[in-house]
Amino acid sequence: MTEFSSRSAGSGRHFLQVPGPTNVPDRVLAAMSMPTIDHRGPKFAELALDLIPRVRGLFNASGPVAMYPGSASGAWEAGIVNTLSPGDRVLMFDSGMFATLWRGVAERFGLEIELVECDWRKGVEPDRVESALRADRPQRLKSVMVVHNETSTGITNSIAGMRAAMDAAGHPALLMVDAVSSAGSMEYLQDDWGVDVTIAGSQKGLMLPPGLSLNVISEKAFAAGAGAASHRSYWSWADALPSNDTGYFPYTPPTNLLYGLKEALAMMEEEGLANVYARHSRLAEATRRAVEVWGVENFCVIPEKSSDSVTTVLVPEGIDADDVRAVILDRFDMSLGTGLGPLTGKVFRIGHLGHFNELMLAGTLSGVEMGLEISGISGCSGGVTAALEYLAGQAH
Repeated sequence: MTEFSSRSAGSGRHFLQVPGPTNVPDRVLAAMSMPTIDHRGPKFAELALDLIPRVRGLFNASGPVAMYPGSASGAWEAGIVNTLSPGDRVLMFDSGMFATLWRGVAERFGLEIELVECDWRKGVEPDRVESALRADRPQRLKSVMVVHNETSTGITNSIAGMRAAMDAAGHPALLMVDAVSSAGSMEYLQDDWGVDVTIAGSQKGLMLPPGLSLNVISEKAFAAGAGAASHRSYWSWADALPSNDTGYFPYTPPTNLLYGLKEALAMMEEEGLANVYARHSRLAEATRRAVEVWGVENFCVIPEKSSDSVTTVLVPEGIDADDVRAVILDRFDMSLGTGLGPLTGKVFRIGHLGHFNELMLAGTLSGVEMGLEISGISGCSGGVTAALEYLAGQAH
């Protein structure tokens, strides 16, 4: 019998199932292939002015939008330097690797961090937010900074719960939210939740390559910028926000990414945003049903907080999750997300967001199931069947 070979033959397509960058649709790739135009001419202004209100609509926001050539790490920085000053005290959360990285950026800008320790398998608990704010009687805390969907752990934190906690404490701090892996994948209600600064990037639910980031800004946050003493140049809202009225950027814009964003938004609008979010929820639940059968664990232990864009899978002790990922890449040409920071080697991550449907998920879960068996994790058959049975039931 011929022994099963590796992927060296190179047939078929590569499955990119990391939680970002995600698969870029053919329509978006085609839009990005448009010839670059004069970014000081009327056609570019028309493009930008078309995008701004549609981006506001995606986030259910009424405030201005600052769009930057750069990754979402730059949008983290923009949110900080335009609202805060060195020495300001902020409330942040040890809730996952991206929360940790964001905290590192804040520390480099001289902010004093009041850190709420969290169980990474449970995420942020709003009652602890309320307690911390009530204890801040001098109201020194200038901002509460939280990751909406923690990509490293597969946990979605309640921003409505955060706002309720802040209101219950009667605290005037800004609310700053990282929505990088929730934007375009889960309903986001900036105005209703009282979010002051939203940070987002292009390479996940927005279905674009990396390289475009944004801040969505409330009036309160914009007013706070008048007194912010942090140095800023490239990330300055004062320079970026006139584009909301003129359509022109203060520097060379990523024109072809903006063409892609226009097409990505058109695709989402054609599907209907409610349907986009329902699709993500449906595919996430199917993934979790497979995980339940496989003899591994969903890293998130609070079911209602499980992410609709990524499932983080905890492997049994004695198994190296990166070895499992390597087997799946070699045998089935599929990339899964690695564990980050303290989760290295303990988890792998399945991205199920963006340009993704039921048949793509079926192929993804099949590759994972075969890879788990090859890696010596016993009792893992049947997960794909459980997922498909759920999806078939949802189709009726």
